[in-house]
Amino acid sequence: MVVEFSLIVTLATIIVLMACLNGLVAYLTLFERKISAYVQDRVGPNRAFFGIVQPIADGIKFLLKEDVIPAHVDKFFYLLAPAIALGTAFLAIAVVPFGSTLPPPALVDHRPGSTTFGKMVFPSVTLELEEVLQADRKFSQDSKTPSYEEKLKKYNATFQCVVSPGVDIGFVFVFAVGSLAVYGIILGGWSSNNKYSLLGSLRSSAQLISYEIPMGLSVLGVAVAAGSLNMERIIHHQVENGWNFIFQPLAMILFATAIFAECNRLPFDLPEAEQELVGGYHTEYSAMKFALFFLGEYTHMITTSFLIVTLFFGGWHLPFLTSPDQTGLFAILIKVGITCGKMLAFIFFYMMIRWTILRFRFDQLMNLAWKVMLPLSLLSFLALAGLTHFRPLGNLTPWVMPPISLGLLLGAGLLGLILPKSPTRSHVPNLGHGSGGIGPVCQTNQARLEKVEF
Repeated sequence: MVVEFSLIVTLATIIVLMACLNGLVAYLTLFERKISAYVQDRVGPNRAFFGIVQPIADGIKFLLKEDVIPAHVDKFFYLLAPAIALGTAFLAIAVVPFGSTLPPPALVDHRPGSTTFGKMVFPSVTLELEEVLQADRKFSQDSKTPSYEEKLKKYNATFQCVVSPGVDIGFVFVFAVGSLAVYGIILGGWSSNNKYSLLGSLRSSAQLISYEIPMGLSVLGVAVAAGSLNMERIIHHQVENGWNFIFQPLAMILFATAIFAECNRLPFDLPEAEQELVGGYHTEYSAMKFALFFLGEYTHMITTSFLIVTLFFGGWHLPFLTSPDQTGLFAILIKVGITCGKMLAFIFFYMMIRWTILRFRFDQLMNLAWKVMLPLSLLSFLALAGLTHFRPLGNLTPWVMPPISLGLLLGAGLLGLILPKSPTRSHVPNLGHGSGGIGPVCQTNQARLEKVEF
């Protein structure tokens, strides 16, 4: 009965979450159009009940548009690409907390003389599970603290605002599934048999190689500080010790920058740059197939916003307002509201950046990722690893990291000013009209015209 009830709760959570995601994506489009109108000093959508019903009208329009499939495409992969893009976006959000969570209990080995004495062990892999549990029960009685089994029972009885709670690989799962989204883009561009689509898909694969490495290095410090990859434990660590962005500001900046490339958002929307590639990888898509790409992009933006809130901004935690002991319905709603509020704040930031900063050239993105973000993320991680290793010896505190991060950031800026700039393009001589009169090409054409008899 407990398993059946847990399965029912999980399925209900998935259905509600997907419904909320679809509605949120619809109204985020309206939100972005209003932001772009504000930035460009326009009115924006103001029909259909002051724009409120505009997303619903857009959805109906996608459903009623003619489903055109060009004759020159590879039909199977052409139709598979949008499904992959949307499926990976929905799958990645499964382990990201969107509200109240508790850290899963850890089983510690209390057996005297054991090689793992005092260390956390995993019940699924240990060979002496019953011995470890007996030692834990005895330690619980002696110290008058809850045992592992009691903590696990309480954890299972508490509602966790995450589709798959207790996943120990945490954000690694999000990165692994999120990186699969590039297959949807590559398949869409390749199967379209369109040169602009193919160029967009190739750009996406090159972007993936560039930004994934600094993005992964930027969050390794979070795992080292929390001692776990589990998202709930990372939040609990921030509740007890302070939010990670305070102690690792450089890692947070690098991670947020990489997220723009992860979601194909300006200033890194190179796979679909309309001024250069018409529409990039989705040039040949229309109607609901294009809508699936669109839905996948916005869903991925929501997932990554929840992820940055979880890793660097304490998830549901707000000082002096929320605590892990608050488990009632009202407390759960408050924590969901706090998490979603932080997520919407980051989405607002992403949208403001899109309508403020110009698109990077492709070579500029490569230089930024390989020559700036990668060294900075590596140095930031090495500094945190060194601090963690020598902290017991040197009586160091985590407050050493903010000045180190600031120093690395300022040092990179000064180094960028000092180093000579490589030429971005070759010199092209002026062959047209110049300040000195008619150019050589125009003179040649004029001479030819004089020889023509009309």
